[in-house]
Amino acid sequence: MVIDVDATISIAHSEKENAAATWKRTFGFHPLLAFLDRPEIRGGEALAGILRPGNAGANTAADHITVIDQALDALPAAVRPGAEAGPGVLVRSDSAGASHAFADHCREMGVEFSFGYFLTQPVQQVVDQIPAQLWQAAINTDSSIREGAWVVDATDHVNIKSWPAGTRLILRKERPHPGAQLSFTDADGHRVTAFITDTDPEAVDHKIQGLELRHRQHARVEDRIRQAKATGLARFPAEGFAENHAWLQVVMIANDLITWTKLIAYKDHPSIGRAEIAAFRYMILHTAARITRGARQLRLRVDAGWRWANEVAHGYTAIRDAFT
Repeated sequence: MVIDVDATISIAHSEKENAAATWKRTFGFHPLLAFLDRPEIRGGEALAGILRPGNAGANTAADHITVIDQALDALPAAVRPGAEAGPGVLVRSDSAGASHAFADHCREMGVEFSFGYFLTQPVQQVVDQIPAQLWQAAINTDSSIREGAWVVDATDHVNIKSWPAGTRLILRKERPHPGAQLSFTDADGHRVTAFITDTDPEAVDHKIQGLELRHRQHARVEDRIRQAKATGLARFPAEGFAENHAWLQVVMIANDLITWTKLIAYKDHPSIGRAEIAAFRYMILHTAARITRGARQLRLRVDAGWRWANEVAHGYTAIRDAFT
């Protein structure tokens, strides 16, 4: 089970309690969220979230610890860390979550971590020093070779002994896409990124390449945040901070209901289960229909001319069967 932690900016267009200037030179709030990754429907439950002022730090360890504690508490007891025969839990974050306090807390809670790592000067210096034969081709989700991208285990080349025992540093370099703007951290025309993880490479398929692929999939959290913003996270309606925090909880509940609907009813229907929220509303949620009762039966009546009438009926039946 993978929990993705990330923060986002929600702009405020009027004076609201605790709204402040953000690091993106906007004005509003800076909520920190945790989502359970559900790749089978390209979605995920919003397990936890805290509303923070716009000037809250992106890498505040205390906030990350609070959110992951809430996220773990939101999991059923049978799958929490330490549960007998329960699955392992991985916490993923970008470099904002790469703090010693957060890594130590993950270790204390019995969860593995995979954090983006800042390209410090020592890291940049070793990129050109690592022999070419040690770099391995990166892979795609289907295990095919990813053209123009390579990964390497740089644990022995950079001092990371201050991190929890077993932590490894993985580097990735890739040719920038056409039109991409180069930066000073690029090496020999390659975009270089790094992450740290305490997962044993032997525990995943393709070892180092598998670890890098798994961490790269943290980008899916951006899709979760985009859906949450389309569900109400983009704007906070109240002037008071407590009311807006309650609004955040309602948005998370709505996100979970949509995710569970897709998991129960449309897991085997990719065109529906993986649809963006706007399309899902149009196809399923906002369909005109009636529930009628007669002859001791409950019926859903949908316009037969509606393009997704069969999908609506299938979802209704699947959800009803799941709870009866």
